[in-house]
Amino acid sequence: MSTITLKVPDSLQLSKFDVEMIIATKLYEDGKLTSGQAADMVGVSKRTFIELLGKYGVSVFGYDFEELQKDLENV
Repeated sequence: MSTITLKVPDSLQLSKFDVEMIIATKLYEDGKLTSGQAADMVGVSKRTFIELLGKYGVSVFGYDFEELQKDLENV
């Protein structure tokens, strides 16, 4: 795995873990990483990563609320 140094303003008050989770969840959401790969990137188990997705605004199901609502209307 590659290491990247990222400068984040102190005013954001983000921990290293939060920054890693934000990046990993976005890559997972975009389909660039599997949940297992994203979990490895952050250093947690796959189960823990999946459990944390909601805290970072990502659905484990790959749907946002509007997409789910449209699907329900079409049923």
